[in-house]
Amino acid sequence: MRRPPVAVALTLVALGGAASAAQGAVNAELGQRVGNASLGAVVNNLGGCLLVLLGLLVMPSMRTGLVALRRSGLPWWSYLGGLGGAAIVVLAAYAVPVLGVAVFTIAQVAGGSLGGLASDRVGLAPVGRLPLTTPRVAGALLGVAAVALAQAGQPVGDLAVGVLLLAVAGGVGVALQAALNGRISAAGSAAAGVAVNFVVSTPVVLLVAALAGAFTGPPIRWPEGWHLYTGGLLGVGIVASLVVGVRAAGVLRTGLALVGGQLAGAVLLDLLLPQGPGVRVPVLAGTLLTVLAVLVAGRGPRTLAGAAPAAGGSPGTDVSVAADGPPEPDGRLVP
Repeated sequence: MRRPPVAVALTLVALGGAASAAQGAVNAELGQRVGNASLGAVVNNLGGCLLVLLGLLVMPSMRTGLVALRRSGLPWWSYLGGLGGAAIVVLAAYAVPVLGVAVFTIAQVAGGSLGGLASDRVGLAPVGRLPLTTPRVAGALLGVAAVALAQAGQPVGDLAVGVLLLAVAGGVGVALQAALNGRISAAGSAAAGVAVNFVVSTPVVLLVAALAGAFTGPPIRWPEGWHLYTGGLLGVGIVASLVVGVRAAGVLRTGLALVGGQLAGAVLLDLLLPQGPGVRVPVLAGTLLTVLAVLVAGRGPRTLAGAAPAAGGSPGTDVSVAADGPPEPDGRLVP
């Protein structure tokens, strides 16, 4: 599958970000109604796994992509991207009550920006190695500033340094998730990348939920409302959009576009929900500033001389790369 134009890919990522905002609201409401926050994540991942199984039945690209992965020679760690998504779910459950939503979100985005810059610099994603330029660093800083602006007025908890660093680490994990899933999609297919993500992340989410006592105690009373169970569907769309974005634009710009979509989705939810607060000027301003961050980060040279790692190789392997070259089956880009 050829990479789409960068503008198209980033638009898809922004839509995935809007879906992420809706997913967070749905999972939180479900967890609150059943009395255990981790059950929202469980329903989310199990729903995603059911869609993956359906995809195996009806999507030839998923089956052929998974077969191609067996021959790709990718190192084992390339398949661990789903752990980044599982980690941020676990960390959020513990860090948000301590730090507050605002500080946690800013720390997560800061970690995602650092992880995106590093992943692009070493060529972890299939787009190739991207230089550490002033515009890219400025775009990352603008992205963090945009989130900080959007969170103005939100409650702030205890600024515990250890928990704060864990939140930053969670953001790095999300960046690595996008990069590694991008490698998988380049070696197989986008559908295969989505499948591997859910297969890897779901056992971790189930283990955390079990340790949190989600499956013990009185029987769970599942609430009515079909929308409460759409987290898996939204999750599949989010992961798929990230896979497309990373292959076309790299990890940093994909992460910034996702944040912009999340903020735009928050604006829409504020307007559409019956008890929503209406338009919040800081969130709207943060959304616009994130768009500027994406544009700024895209200025300057596209790639370095080294490309994404060859199959079985390590990041930064010297491979001739063209910015617009199609991906080979092993995940490399060639002229």
